[in-house]
Amino acid sequence: MELLGTIILILVSTKLFGQLAIRLEQPAVLGKLLIGIIIGPAVLGWVNDSAVFQEFSNIGVLLLMFLAGLETDAEQLKENWKPSVAVAVLGIILPFVSAFGVGSFYHFDLAHSVFLGVLFSATSVSITVRVLKEMSVMKTKESTTILGAAVVDDILVVTLLAFVMSFMGEGTASVSIPMLLLKKVIFFVVAFVVGVYVIPLFLRVVSKFKVTVPLTTGALIICFAYAYFGEMLGMAGIIGTFLAGLFISQTKYKEEVEHSVDPIANSLFVPFFYVSVGLSISFVGVSSQIGFLVICTVVAIVSKLFGGFLGARLTGFDKNSSLAIGSGMISRGEVALIIATTGLNTGLLAKDYYTTVVISVILTTLIAPPILKKYFRKIKTSI
Repeated sequence: MELLGTIILILVSTKLFGQLAIRLEQPAVLGKLLIGIIIGPAVLGWVNDSAVFQEFSNIGVLLLMFLAGLETDAEQLKENWKPSVAVAVLGIILPFVSAFGVGSFYHFDLAHSVFLGVLFSATSVSITVRVLKEMSVMKTKESTTILGAAVVDDILVVTLLAFVMSFMGEGTASVSIPMLLLKKVIFFVVAFVVGVYVIPLFLRVVSKFKVTVPLTTGALIICFAYAYFGEMLGMAGIIGTFLAGLFISQTKYKEEVEHSVDPIANSLFVPFFYVSVGLSISFVGVSSQIGFLVICTVVAIVSKLFGGFLGARLTGFDKNSSLAIGSGMISRGEVALIIATTGLNTGLLAKDYYTTVVISVILTTLIAPPILKKYFRKIKTSI
């Protein structure tokens, strides 16, 4: 009964606040993120974290990235690989150096400063994808560059995190760097081979089944199998589901899969993901660290925006497009939250600063949608 009540509360509140945000000419996702804070432990305490809640949230973000893959133009992704790599690399270097500087300024030791740099180098485009879909700009070269950069960013940051944990973490087993890189190579090779040769055949066979919605079920099997395989090899599950969607988008079943999976994702699971972001917020003890919180948040936003902007400008985008791409990389989202938790467990993030860092991550996620919407509007009006 408690779960059913939670489901009702989340579905009603996210839709109402999403609509309110639209009325205020803001992305609907902004309202959905804010309501997570309001009904969570930080304010009203109506919804609390639980294992079931987290599973719903995890499924939501996996499906969100699967739909992003379905809507991504693969040809444009191939054409824009250079700017994607440039945006990702500069979008890691600048935040890493800036956050490391913040840690040093607050007298963090070397390990804690390095980890802070890694944490704020991460990018999560789950929220960005939702905004891009709302604005119907998923097929633009700017959006494609953002999604490509997010894939590269994830690979580099996860690898960097493994290096830091292996050399600086407390109570962690030594990590074999060659083995880590080998796993990444295996993942992408297998994902590519299966995507090109197996997925089209699998969907063709499944589509002939006489049971209910066989194609939708087949697509979800592929989606979750890619996520499971990715996580087995140390990749973020969202990268796996994005690639699964991307490969299915190259088949003749793309439209049918998209139209059948979208209602499943956005009517139930994705709202849990939005609310889960707000559940991480707690204002207890933060008042004594306001300066650190403000500096962290400003540095996180500016460094990522400028890093993405610079990468885009160096690869041929104009000023407005470069700002749009940079703004699409601002949100740290669930990727940084996962890294923060890992840092807490391995002694690389001081417990006293954990809550403040998490709030800073959440703030980047809340601030990113309006900035993103602003710059994509400028692109539309300049066309």
